[in-house]
Amino acid sequence: MTGPRRRNEPPGPGGLRVLPGRYHGQERLYVCRPDGGTVAWYDREAGRVHLLREDERDRVLQALDPFLTGTVAVGPPPVPAPADLARLSLHPDDDLAPNRPGEALLIALERRPGPARRLRPDPRHRALTAEQTTGDELDRLEGVGWRTVHSIPLPGGDRVHHLTIGPGGLFAVHAVYARKQRVRVAGPTVTLGRRDPEPLLLRIRSVADRASYALTAEVHPVLVLVGPAEVRSAAPPAGVRVLRDRDLPDLARLGGVLKPADVEALHALARDRRTWQKV
Repeated sequence: MTGPRRRNEPPGPGGLRVLPGRYHGQERLYVCRPDGGTVAWYDREAGRVHLLREDERDRVLQALDPFLTGTVAVGPPPVPAPADLARLSLHPDDDLAPNRPGEALLIALERRPGPARRLRPDPRHRALTAEQTTGDELDRLEGVGWRTVHSIPLPGGDRVHHLTIGPGGLFAVHAVYARKQRVRVAGPTVTLGRRDPEPLLLRIRSVADRASYALTAEVHPVLVLVGPAEVRSAAPPAGVRVLRDRDLPDLARLGGVLKPADVEALHALARDRRTWQKV
């Protein structure tokens, strides 16, 4: 989430500046004093102006007048929910929300980049591409009520590549680079091209089970194949959803499981590093 984007714009009516910004993927208009302090913001979708100072009401409405459409409610912002209070009290070192897709791989490549010349591409780069492609697609779902935490470390060296939470439930998403390869899924095994079969689905289910234990909520395992030429499945894999990266927007169509407040509460729990220390 981001606050107002500061610009060298002249003050508008009433001496206040109106600056665009975003919060949880939704656009906002922030009303700021010349010194940069925020006095209000306008949520177009909610049709509400949130006032931080009642005595600024007239000046705020004057500054926002060119942008207001339809019926608009005006009043103080809502009382912080428990999830908001938990987020505000979270130490930055324990906050996993800023993690980039593939965060662990990015750090590993920065610390040990490997030789400048290789006969074969470093497999870490391909794995990073898979996680970044998948993570970018999941982040785009934020605008429709989904939250994603990337690269969650687990005890023992394993990771949840992406944990995405939304109206359709919770999903532990594992990304695999499969560009231009034929992929065969048979039972718990996954075969990429000419490689040997790997019991990947067992590992993905295990990670999802650990996430379920940590969050005390059902977490569904998902395998995302990035860029495959073909995907064949001898039988539907038990308990694991298999998707191509291009199919990730389909998750946004799932609903009826979690309310917005539940999504925020679970996201607050998932972004806390301490949640994952004993799973």
